[in-house]
Amino acid sequence: MRKLKLGLPKGSLQEATIKVFEHAGFKIYVSGRSYFPSIDDPEIEPVLLRAQEMSRYVEEEALDCGITGADWIMENGSKVVSLAELVYAKQSSTKVRWVLAVPEKTSMTSVKDLQGKRIATELVNVTKQYLQKNKVKADVEFSWGATEAKVADGLVDAVVELTETGSSLRAHKLRVIGEVCESTTQFIAGKKAAQDPWKKKKMDQITMLLKGAIAANNMVGLKMNVRKIDLDKILGLLTSLKNPTISHLSDKNWLAIETVIDEGTVRTLIPGLKKAGAQGIIEYPLNKVIY
Repeated sequence: MRKLKLGLPKGSLQEATIKVFEHAGFKIYVSGRSYFPSIDDPEIEPVLLRAQEMSRYVEEEALDCGITGADWIMENGSKVVSLAELVYAKQSSTKVRWVLAVPEKTSMTSVKDLQGKRIATELVNVTKQYLQKNKVKADVEFSWGATEAKVADGLVDAVVELTETGSSLRAHKLRVIGEVCESTTQFIAGKKAAQDPWKKKKMDQITMLLKGAIAANNMVGLKMNVRKIDLDKILGLLTSLKNPTISHLSDKNWLAIETVIDEGTVRTLIPGLKKAGAQGIIEYPLNKVIY
């Protein structure tokens, strides 16, 4: 039996990745400190690796495919094929940012002020490229963690750190003075794997299901019964992926309506539907929405 070697990110993305796979229909079991989880698909051979090194192993064909950040692909300079962009969280933006931050009280206001200074980051190569683009010479050192605290302790003059909302930077009394790059979570494949018909078909199936599971994350289904005379009022309240599904009931004066809507609108929508004449309203969760 042929197998697809799939790299799963160990660390901050691990739990979210396993949940998305579960909603997509795959059960992944991680045992203790093992780097080789099991999955209920005999055609997939999963391996847990840090996202920072995933693209190197995929490029070298040690793995057929894997999940990592676009930032680490850039950092490693890896030549891989991106098959899908994945957005796990219920967030307003699909992207996270690597930003250049300095102490709040400093007089520095732009990257130009970092000339001759020391910068700590985990994203060393991309930071160096950013400085070179801005014609700034500075000492960039690799940080193993607790990067923000190094500025507060006076160990470095600035940091390049990953942020979504900026709350952690503000908590450490840091101020953003530049954006180094943006990043999204990517499902990547090696060039040989992407050209292999069996592997490409398998990867396309996986990414379709993952994207469907992610799309369903903020969506719910609604069912209800409506009198024909109230149909226009009900349709005026509903928004959906396409037009709602309308079915006839045994009573010719009544219809059944089913639709998919954003979860955030339900608490205000249902009372409105009830007032407009809808009855037997049922809300239910979704595992996947395939566009």
